[in-house]
Amino acid sequence: MERLILSVKESYNELINKVTWPTWSHLQSSTILVLIASVIFALLVFAMDTVSKAVVDIIYGI
Repeated sequence: MERLILSVKESYNELINKVTWPTWSHLQSSTILVLIASVIFALLVFAMDTVSKAVVDIIYGI
């Protein structure tokens, strides 16, 4: 039980004294970057799905 309490205390100390938290502007720019990358990735997956469906339709249409 002492090891668990020590682990929690050390984790708390690390969060308070050693972790560098991002500024609000840095957090906003990172969020925008992730959103744009997610939209681009979704569009790529949509395009690949559409092309593969067309190819399968052509193959099975013959």
